[in-house]
Amino acid sequence: MNKLIEAFANMFRIPDLRNRVLFTLGLLAVYRLGGHIPTPGIDANRLEQFFQQNQGTLFGFIDLFSGGMFRRLTIFALGIMPYITASIILQLLTVVVPTLEKLQKEGELGRRKITQWTRYMTVGLALMQSFGIATALQSSDGNFVMNPGFGFIAMTVLSLTTGTAFIMWLGEQISERGIGNGMSLIIFAGIVVGLPSAIQQIYTNAFVTRQWNMLQVLVILIVMIAVVAFIVLVERGERRIPVQYAKRVVGRKMMGGQSTHLPLKVNAGGVIPVIFASSLLAFPQTLLQVPWVKDIPWLKAALDSIGYAEPMYAVLFTAGIIFFCFFYVSIIFNPNEAADNMRKYGGFIPGIRPGKNTADYLNKILTKITVVGGLYLAVLSLIPTIMISGIKLQHLPLIGNFIDRTFPRFLLDGLGVTFYFGGTSLLIVVGVAMDTVNQVEAQLIMRHYEGFTPRSGRIRGRRSASA
Repeated sequence: MNKLIEAFANMFRIPDLRNRVLFTLGLLAVYRLGGHIPTPGIDANRLEQFFQQNQGTLFGFIDLFSGGMFRRLTIFALGIMPYITASIILQLLTVVVPTLEKLQKEGELGRRKITQWTRYMTVGLALMQSFGIATALQSSDGNFVMNPGFGFIAMTVLSLTTGTAFIMWLGEQISERGIGNGMSLIIFAGIVVGLPSAIQQIYTNAFVTRQWNMLQVLVILIVMIAVVAFIVLVERGERRIPVQYAKRVVGRKMMGGQSTHLPLKVNAGGVIPVIFASSLLAFPQTLLQVPWVKDIPWLKAALDSIGYAEPMYAVLFTAGIIFFCFFYVSIIFNPNEAADNMRKYGGFIPGIRPGKNTADYLNKILTKITVVGGLYLAVLSLIPTIMISGIKLQHLPLIGNFIDRTFPRFLLDGLGVTFYFGGTSLLIVVGVAMDTVNQVEAQLIMRHYEGFTPRSGRIRGRRSASA
């Protein structure tokens, strides 16, 4: 504990690091302040009730990444989602568009050009989304709009698009002049802000209303700690493939001859496979809000069978996560290209012939790791589903009645707890926190201060070094 306090104190002893941390906190405070400015012409109470009834739909998924601002339709209601969508689209297009692939290989100049196109696409997506939201709110039967008309649509589009552009600017400023990844920290701030209310709910259910006994509270706390530890363990996990470089004579110097490794992360895709799978499965629940869909019995029954906490939902969710893990990893890592680069510089994997054999070996290892990473993300995402609503195995045909009589109720109906840090949100929170702490630690070690973790070693500070 003393070591941790000393590390935090060292952060503020370094002027540059202190300014970066304070700058980051200041911009995050601006982001949270803007999240309380409402879009004009909206009945916030009715909109809040609508979102409470549609938490498992696409609306609830978007609200997660806006930190609860979407349900109140503040000026930051769209959050960072348009920027994330634009980044993913451009990243996918680099595989099929030669111009983008060429720009990506041009170094810093190419990355700046791609970033500029990402900004333009973000504004374009924000314009389309804000127009769709304004039109949907005005034409709905919920009476969300106080004064319908062209003025409301124009004001909503202007407010939401400007808010998204401002958030994008905040994220870029944090990345450039602050500490950590700005876009990730903005999502992190939106999710963490709900922690006090989640703790308050646990306290109320345990000690005020007495809905849960102490055993249930203990189980919840143990599961939360175990899940966080599990995420930290897997996110740091990687398969290190040894690579040996042969000695070469260049002029009068002997080059190469070194031994290194090629790291392959267990979860190379991060949270993106979960985002893709969740958004796809949220669309059917969103379609159930359309009146004509409800009037078709077979279509309604089919959509209900893949609803939140249904057995088919868990199967499709797991399959979708694994599929997108392979899809995303195939974009960011090419075994053939890695093997070719290794061969060009005289590198080889001990026991494996260079060229095609190396590519096949890398592809085989990458396939095994990706399957493990996909199952890890699936388990992580299904844990909060079980704790909140359970898995409705009693809805299965033929064996449903037997399961309903014999299986424990907490598995079928859940604990009814709002397991706030679960699935996507928990992975984002822990991942961003680890990345930010690593960056701060790197700054401390570079300036001869002791870092946060034991692996940073005992490094003497400036005062002890000069003593």
